[in-house]
Amino acid sequence: MKLKHVIKRSGVVVDYDSEKIYNAIAGASKAVNDSMTQREIRNVTDQVEEAIANWENINVEDIQDIVEKTLMEQNFYEVAKRYIMYRQKHTTRREAQKHLMNSYRDIFFADAVDSDMKRDNANINTDASMGIMLKLGAEGAKHFVDNYMLPEEFAKADRENYIHIHDKDFSLITLNCCQIDLLKLFHGGFSTGHGFLREPNSIRAYASLACIAIQSNQNDMFGGQSINAFDYAMAEGVTKTFRKALADEAYKACIYRFGSDDFLSAKAFRQLFTEAMDFAKCRFTDQEPIAHDADVRAISEALNKILPPSILEKTPDLTVDARNIYKLACDDTTEETHQAMEALIHNFNTLHSRAGAQVPFSSINYGMDTSPEGRLAMREVMNAIWSGLGNGETAIFPISVFQLKAGVNYNPGDPNYDLFQQACKVSAKRLFPNFVNVDAPYNLQYYKPGNYNSVIATMGCRTRTISNVNGPSEVGSRGNFSFTTINLPKLALEANGNMDKFWCLLDKYIQVSHDYLLFRLQTIKHKHVYNYPFLMGQGIWMDSDKLRPSDSIADVLKHASYSIGFCGLAECLVALIGEHHGESEEAQKLGLEIVGHIRKQTDKYSKEESMNWTTFGTPAESTAGQFQRANREKFGIIPGVTDRDYMTNSSHVPVYYDIMALDKIRIEAPYHELCNAGHIAYVEMNGDPSKNVKAFETLVRAMHDANMGYFSINHPVDRDPVCGYTGIIENECPHCKRKEIITGRKVVKRIRS
Repeated sequence: MKLKHVIKRSGVVVDYDSEKIYNAIAGASKAVNDSMTQREIRNVTDQVEEAIANWENINVEDIQDIVEKTLMEQNFYEVAKRYIMYRQKHTTRREAQKHLMNSYRDIFFADAVDSDMKRDNANINTDASMGIMLKLGAEGAKHFVDNYMLPEEFAKADRENYIHIHDKDFSLITLNCCQIDLLKLFHGGFSTGHGFLREPNSIRAYASLACIAIQSNQNDMFGGQSINAFDYAMAEGVTKTFRKALADEAYKACIYRFGSDDFLSAKAFRQLFTEAMDFAKCRFTDQEPIAHDADVRAISEALNKILPPSILEKTPDLTVDARNIYKLACDDTTEETHQAMEALIHNFNTLHSRAGAQVPFSSINYGMDTSPEGRLAMREVMNAIWSGLGNGETAIFPISVFQLKAGVNYNPGDPNYDLFQQACKVSAKRLFPNFVNVDAPYNLQYYKPGNYNSVIATMGCRTRTISNVNGPSEVGSRGNFSFTTINLPKLALEANGNMDKFWCLLDKYIQVSHDYLLFRLQTIKHKHVYNYPFLMGQGIWMDSDKLRPSDSIADVLKHASYSIGFCGLAECLVALIGEHHGESEEAQKLGLEIVGHIRKQTDKYSKEESMNWTTFGTPAESTAGQFQRANREKFGIIPGVTDRDYMTNSSHVPVYYDIMALDKIRIEAPYHELCNAGHIAYVEMNGDPSKNVKAFETLVRAMHDANMGYFSINHPVDRDPVCGYTGIIENECPHCKRKEIITGRKVVKRIRS
C-alpha cells in the first residue's frame, strides 16, 4: 500500500493507522445495537483502504468522506447516520474549543488598548483573575447561543455583521438596565437576599444603601444601573440627619448649661425632644444657618415641654440656646452630608459585582429638588466629584447627570441656578456631570411638576426610557429590555448607489432586529420573580411588587423599552452620496430621512404590538471597530467609509472632521428627537476649560437651546504616571508636586455598560 501519512485538521502529519478506521466504524455500529458483525466492519475497512491505496498523503476529512460513502453503498444506513452524527459532534466540539482558545488568546495576550474584547465592557478588569473568568464564561455563553439557540436568520445577520446582537451572552438570562426609585425602595426597608436592611435613618445610611441598591440590582441585570431622582432621595436622609442633630445639640446644650446631675439620659432626652418637636416649623437651611423666629420658637417650645420645672424657673428664656442649637445642628448636618457624599463617590468606584469582576456601571440624576435638604445633597455630591478620589483621580462612576430645567435651575433667579453654575464648574474640571435637558419638547411633554418620576433621566451611557404604552409614562422603576444595532455603512456599500436597494436592505434589517428582540423576549419572559431576587423580588421594576416569587415576569416586561439602534450614519452617507451630514445640507437631509425611517418603523411596531419600541443612537464602542473591520474586509479601503479603525458612533459628525462647535450642535440636535431610546452629543474643548467656566456654560446653553436631549463637553484630562493623579497638569502635579516633564496626555474617555 502506498499511503503512508494522514494530515490532521490542525495541519499535523501523522502515520497512517488502519485500526483507527476500524475502531471508528465499530463505535458507530455499537451505538446502533452492534448492527454490524466484526467481519462486516473489517470488510468496510478494507474497502476504504482500497479506495485510498494510491494516495501518499491524505486529509483526515477525505478519509471520513470515503467511510461515509462506503457505509451507504453497503446499505449500513443507520451506522452511516451515527458515524455522521459522531463526526458532526466532534466538529462542533473543535469549533467551540477553537472559539474559546481564540478568546483566551485575545484576553491574555492582546494589547489592552487595541482589543475590542477588552473594550466591550470597559468597567470589567480583564487583567484580573475574576475578570478573566467572567470574560471566558461570557465567550463560552456566546458560542452556546450562536450554535444552539439562535435561529439561523439571526445568527447569520450577526455573523455577517449586518446587525450586532449586544450582550449575547445574557440572551438566555436577563434584561438590560433600570432606573431605580430609591424612595420607593427605602421606605420600609429591603432585602439583598442575605439579610433585611431596615429603612435608613441618616444621610450616611441613605448614601451607603444607594450604593448597595446599585450593586444588588447590577447582579440581576447585564447593563447599567441608574438612580433617576438622586436629589429627592437624599433629601429624606438629610432631613432625618438634621432632626437627629437637633436632638443631639439640644441635649449637649442642656448638659453644658444645667449640668448632668439627675438629668435625663441621652437616649431618653432625644426621644422626648423628637416627640415634642414640631419639625414643620423648624427645617434645615442650606444657606447661612441663622435661625429665624419660627425655628427658635419650635426649639424653645420643645424644650419647655420636656425640661423639669426646676430648670425652667431658673432659665425662663431659652432663645439664645435655641439659636445656638439650630446653628450647630445645621453645621452638623452639612458635615455629615459632606462625608456621606464623599463616601458614596469612593464606594461607587470600589464596589464590585458579578463575582468581584466588575464595578457596577452606575449613574445618578439630580438638579430638580429645590428643598434645602435636596440642594445640600447636590452641592456636596458635586464637591466630592470636584475633589476626586484618594490621589485626586477623576471618579468615573457614578456617571453624574445634571437635569436642566428653566424655572428650576437654568436661569438667574431660579432657585437652583447656583447649582447649575456649580455643575458647569465641576464638569469643566472633572468631565462630569453631563447634562440632560428637561426642557426639550420631547421630554417636557411628560413633565408633571411635583412628580419626580416624570422628570427625564438617563443612564449615563445615554439610554432613555420614559414613554409607556402600557402604563404611566414615567422614568422610575423602568428600563431597557435589550437593543440591537444595524450596520448602516454595510447596507449603503451593498446598495452601491442604488437608493431603492438601500431602503429595501434597511427595511429588511430593521425587521430582523425587531424579530430577534421578540425571539429574545420569548426566552426571558418565562423566567420567574425568584430568578431576579432584587430587581423583581424587592419591587424595583414597575408592578413587580404585585407578583409572588413563583410568578412569571412576562406581564411586567410590558413596561420595558425595546430598541433598534444604528451605527455609522456618517460613513453610510459618504457611501451613498459622497458626503457626510457635516459636509452638506443634502447629506443632512438624507441622514434625517434614514434615522427618521427607523423611527417610523419603531413607532409602527409600538402601535401594532402595544410594546415600547424605540430608536436608539447606539453607544457602540467595540461594535464600531468590529463593523469597520468586517466592511473593510469585504469592500476594501474606501476613503471616508472604511479607511479608519472605527466607524462613527450613531449620528455623530465624525470626530476627525474640523467643524465649529455651534455647527456641530445645529447638525446633531435634530437626531435627538428621533432617537427616543437614547442619544448623546459631545463637544470638544481644547485646553483647560476650568479657567473659562463662562465659555463652558455658553456651550451647555447652546446645546440646551438647540433642544439636544443629553449632552456633555469633552476636554483633555492628564494622568500622572507616578502618583496616579488624574486632572489638568501644567507645570507640576497638583497631588505629588512632581515637576518632571510628563510626556503624552491620557484622555479620560466616557464609556458605556
